[in-house]
Amino acid sequence: MTDISLVIPLFNEAESLPELTSWIDRVVQQHGYRYEIILIDDGSTDDSWKVIQELSQSNSRIKGIRFQRNYGKSAALNEGFKAAEGDVIITMDADLQDSPDEIPALYHMIMKDGFDLVSGWKKKRFDNKLTKNLPSKLFNAAARKMSKIHLHDFNCGLKAYRKNVVKSIEVYGEMHRYIPVLAKWSGFRKIGEKVVEHRARKYGVTKFGWDRFINGFLDLMTISFVGKFGKRPMHFFGLWGTVVFLLGLAIWIYLFIAKFAFQQYNMTDRPIFYVGIISLVIGTQLFLAGFVGELISRNSAERNNYLIEEKLRLS
Repeated sequence: MTDISLVIPLFNEAESLPELTSWIDRVVQQHGYRYEIILIDDGSTDDSWKVIQELSQSNSRIKGIRFQRNYGKSAALNEGFKAAEGDVIITMDADLQDSPDEIPALYHMIMKDGFDLVSGWKKKRFDNKLTKNLPSKLFNAAARKMSKIHLHDFNCGLKAYRKNVVKSIEVYGEMHRYIPVLAKWSGFRKIGEKVVEHRARKYGVTKFGWDRFINGFLDLMTISFVGKFGKRPMHFFGLWGTVVFLLGLAIWIYLFIAKFAFQQYNMTDRPIFYVGIISLVIGTQLFLAGFVGELISRNSAERNNYLIEEKLRLS
């Protein structure tokens, strides 16, 4: 039996790993938790995997997954979630900006307070205000508006989950930002938030730039659409296809009556003639897109196939 699984994705964090794992071990041992640490090396080019191997030799509770190349944080979390065996799964970044001292409180909120998911909120940040804090605030405001989940910090890597939550969702693409949304759509609605400590980076450099916020907004639009219509695309494409087709059909009925009942000619010189044609074509295309979408949704291929080069202490 395992109380807590620490799932930690990383990319070029060789310097911080010994201090991070030692800190985690100290905290959980003080509280008597049975635990495992799953370190997912997302194609690092430094000595991260070598460090993970050395740490695993000295502590059997440290396990590792090594990707053959860099796939991104969502892929790393998805594989970590598959491997996790704890009653509570806690994710954190490997750069020491997330404090392991938060682990007991997060565990308590899941096991004692009954939350399905608890997201950290880095209320006081040490990041650059212009390049990271401001875009982050704009992104979080948009995410709250569209998802109806009132979290201040969707991007915070420090989160805690009940086991059945991570086993019920699939994280792919860049969807790690929206795990609370995925959880909500899976029926886990007790989502909480905890103010957590944000520490200044001690080693290395940040791996994220402005592009993550642009991608974040695009992913937000995608996940909002997929969440509503992913299992029933015909409800969207079929509805609007029918509306547009009927509009085109009404225009053509009007033109037919005008030509043959009222003897009006030169219909092709009227803009409404072309509006009618385009509406019929687009309406038909949307309707067919709905049928194709239904077929795809019923026969979707696996989206999470990653080349894993090596595993440590994991079957």
